[in-house]
Order: sequence, then structure tokens, then C-alpha cells
Amino acid sequence: MPATSTGTWFIGTLVVPAGEKKWGGFAEIQARSNGLFQQFFYNELKGGVSYDLDKNFSLMVAGGRYATYDHHDLSTGPLNVEMRLWQQLTINQYLARLKFEHRYRVEQRWFTYRDGTNPFRSRIRYRLNTFIPLNHLTVTDNTFFLSIYDEIFLNPVGPVFERNRFYAGVGFQFDQHLILQLGLVNQTNYNPATFDSGVFTPQSASGKNNVVIGLIYRLNRRSNNERLPTQPD
Repeated sequence: MPATSTGTWFIGTLVVPAGEKKWGGFAEIQARSNGLFQQFFYNELKGGVSYDLDKNFSLMVAGGRYATYDHHDLSTGPLNVEMRLWQQLTINQYLARLKFEHRYRVEQRWFTYRDGTNPFRSRIRYRLNTFIPLNHLTVTDNTFFLSIYDEIFLNPVGPVFERNRFYAGVGFQFDQHLILQLGLVNQTNYNPATFDSGVFTPQSASGKNNVVIGLIYRLNRRSNNERLPTQPD
């Protein structure tokens, strides 16, 4: 089957917002396809616990399972399974209609490949996410909004710049519980330059566009703070 230029990401998230005692959390399932609504090859199952230092600063500890398959034959089982743990700091800024979210994350990643190898990797991520409500000053019931973010992925052992992820989309918050988002994400992976047997190969990049369909359901928790309709991942 020929390679496809556009994939699909489906994201379903259950959010427990921080309440009066400042504790919250989330659970999420995600599926990705190599083609547009076809050739599924990847899934994620993850969750975490958060604690709000105040309305603008939040800490999180979370983890998940990430499995990658050969989309030509899913019955053969995963090519690799990753178990991941991360620690995260999120900072929110509210400038009238414009909302910013700064997210800093440190990850520990354990892989199990089909050939039996078990490498360990770590990674640092930073995401700047911007929200613009369109028909209200805040993101509240019956609000259309834009969401635009860029996230960089850094490898502390090198090569440093590993991946870039750029997303732009539109969403609708039906009420305090239900949020639907539709967007497009471009994910570009960077391979390091090499010098092997006297041949220099410069750094290369491979990118792919993906349609993103995200559904968020929030449980009801008592709070007067504006909640940004952010995607946990």
C-alpha cells in the first residue's frame, strides 16, 4: 500500500479538575493511524495526578503505556512498547481574551522492542499553547475558541533537538463538562548529522501532518477559576 501524507490522531480524555483541595488528575486514550482514518498502528493509555499551587501554577506526575504496531499486520503484536513516567509544571497567563499556557515536562522512557532489547531514554519537552475564545471573553459554556501551540522535544544526551510539534485547531466548549476540538498537527522528527567511512551526511528531518480529533470530558468540581481547554498531551 503506498505511503500516505496525512494521518489521524484520535484523543479521548477524562479530566478531574482541581477542586477546593487543589488535587486533580486525568486519564486518556489515544489512537493514531498512518493514513486518513485508515492504517491504525499506534495507541496510548495514560493518566496522572495534578496539584494546583494556585490558579496559574500546577504540578503533575503521570505515566502511560505507548505501543507501536506494523499497520500492515496488527495481529503480529507491537513492534515496541514504551512505559513512560513524567513530571510536569504548567504556568497559565490570562491577558484579557488571549490565554497562554506554558508547559515544562521531564520524561523517563523504558522501551521493550520485539527483538528483546530494552533501552532507556529521557527527554525534556516545552509547549507554548495559545487559546483565543471567539464569541466570549473567556472559555465558558457555548464557546468557540482557537488553539495554537508549538512544542519542542529535547534529548539531554544528544542530538539535542529531537522533534517539533505544531498544532492549530478550533474547538467548542458545550458546557463545563464537554469539549470538542478539531485541528491539524505537524510532527517533524530530526535525525542527527553523521560522519561514517569518510562520508558526511547532514541532519535530516521527516515530517507528517495529522488530523486531530479530540474529545474532553470534565467531571464537575467546585472552582471559580477559568479552566483552559488544554489537551494533556
